[in-house]
Amino acid sequence: MKAPQPSSEGPWTILKLLEWTTGYFKTQAIDNPRSTAEVLLAHALGLQRLDLYLQYDRPMNADELRAFKTLIKRRLAREPVAYITGSREFWSLDFHVNRDVLIPRPETECLVETAVAVVDAWDAGRPGRILELGTGSGAVIISLAGERPGHRYFASDISSAALSVARANSASHGKEAILFFAGDWLAPVTCAGEGFDLVLSNPPYIRRSDIDGLQPEIHRYEPRQALNGEEDGLGSLRRLIETAPDCLREGGHLLLEIGYGQEPDVEAMARLSGRYDQTAFAKDYSGIARVVKLRRGA
Repeated sequence: MKAPQPSSEGPWTILKLLEWTTGYFKTQAIDNPRSTAEVLLAHALGLQRLDLYLQYDRPMNADELRAFKTLIKRRLAREPVAYITGSREFWSLDFHVNRDVLIPRPETECLVETAVAVVDAWDAGRPGRILELGTGSGAVIISLAGERPGHRYFASDISSAALSVARANSASHGKEAILFFAGDWLAPVTCAGEGFDLVLSNPPYIRRSDIDGLQPEIHRYEPRQALNGEEDGLGSLRRLIETAPDCLREGGHLLLEIGYGQEPDVEAMARLSGRYDQTAFAKDYSGIARVVKLRRGA
């Protein structure tokens, strides 16, 4: 790309640079060109987005222009904005993210909403045991712990790098009491004795053969093991549905985020296991069945 250069009309101001970048992003088919330009410029200058308009006539110096150009080039290579800035908002909270973790999606807030409803249905005053599997950035378990304190929270991930991100986010949000540990799904969990009231997860659910056909922001940058649902997209979902009842208390719930069109297969797997006495689905903001809620029977 050719960087913007000073012109006879005067130096590059914040507003002029935003307008130029927005137009350039449009020619390169970058999603949300205006908001992307604002986020990247605010990050380059160490400002909030609102500050850009409070200082819209501020001239940019050469170092600032070079720093911003570097961010533009990263976005043109289809690196996600969240990885460029190192931050993503989820549940009205800011979470640190990098390429070791999946970027939290708005639709995953449905998992938190469903979990809050499950917790609210418990006996008042009884602290529960809640486990998230495949925590990634920790956004789900930290958001839930913030909404419903007073319970015992646990979270695991097979990736030690992801756990480092989750622990840092936990500390930054004052949720150091969450116990994070490494492991492959429920393999490290001792299921004898005291079980969990709630196990929840956003597992991989994309067919292996479909990953390379996703947006380059996803297949080039996000951790593949957090996307790969094996041949049929149901591998991790199947494993969790089969094994979770051993670690759930009677009447405890398993909550899983699922992909588009997977509702019938997931319902069939739950029925085949014979371990659940209730199955329900929660829809996301787009009206898609996004979370399955399974209750362990007697």
